[in-house]
Order: sequence, then C-alpha cells, then structure tokens
Amino acid sequence: MTKKRIAAIRDFIDSAEKSLKNAKKLLKEILEEENIDLSANLDLDTKGLSQYESGESKIVEGVFTGEDMLGVDNNKYIVPVNYASKSKLVQWDRMKLTIDGSGKMLYKQIKQIERETKTGLLTQDKGKYQIVSDGVSYDVLTAAVTHFKADIWDTVTILIPAGKEATFGAIEAVMPK
Repeated sequence: MTKKRIAAIRDFIDSAEKSLKNAKKLLKEILEEENIDLSANLDLDTKGLSQYESGESKIVEGVFTGEDMLGVDNNKYIVPVNYASKSKLVQWDRMKLTIDGSGKMLYKQIKQIERETKTGLLTQDKGKYQIVSDGVSYDVLTAAVTHFKADIWDTVTILIPAGKEATFGAIEAVMPK
C-alpha cells in the first residue's frame, strides 16, 4: 500500500512540474508577444533617495532589484553577487553606491525592507536557480547557492520582502538533511 501511495505522489509531482513548465513557457511567450517587462512592474520605489557629490566621489542611492541596484537616476548598477549573497540583500532594500574619483565602486546597504522568511526547495530551470515555496518560484543568485553549498532539492529558507510581490529571494540557510 505504501509503494502505491509513493508512486501516486511521484506522479502528482511529475504532473505538477510539467504543468508549471508549460505555464512558464506560455507566460514567457505572452510577455514577449506583448513586449511586457515584468521587472518593470515591480514598482521599485526610489522616492526619498538622492544623488549627490562628496569631494571627488559621486554618491547614488537606490533600491536592490534582486540582481542590480536601480539608482534614483534610473540607471541600473551591477551589485557584486558575493556582496549581495553574503549580505542577504532582499528586493527593495535601500542601498548607497559611492563612486570615487578613480571609478572604484563601493556599495552599502542603508536600510533593510521588512522581511518574511519562507521555506522551499532549491530547483534549477534553464541554468537559473530558484526556490519553490507555496507554489511560487523565487530566483536566487548562483553565488548564494555556491556560498551556502546548496544542492538541487535541498530545503532552503529564503528572505523575501514582507507584504510585497517578489521575484527574487535571498538564501538565509540550507536545512540539514
């Protein structure tokens, strides 16, 4: 009886994975046909942030997108993945970028958004790592997966912005097997 139940569960999982894959494919086709950029719909708010100069340095404040910093000047700045992973940056965290006279860039988190912790399974789709939790997929940085020495199907806790729709999560910990 237990083997039949396990086989049934496996079939349900396979069916769900195929349905998700087809839904993602269809969504991608629609987004491409309609020229819709979902990252633009995140409504990342840069209100209250500023841009200024201090000596020979240029300072730009912005919001973390999950991969980059969207500056108050509407430019995207590449955040080093090791910094983002180790600092557990979450979408909508506020940041400051200092660009010195020689062009050296220094990032600093200036305000964390309220966070929510979720638990999910680490998966990989088309080379991108994702955490699936409560039927939602959150992209995570490859550097975070490497930093935490996570493997596919590991149970992982992630941080996401509380009360906001998120496309990215920050890995907080990998649960022991």
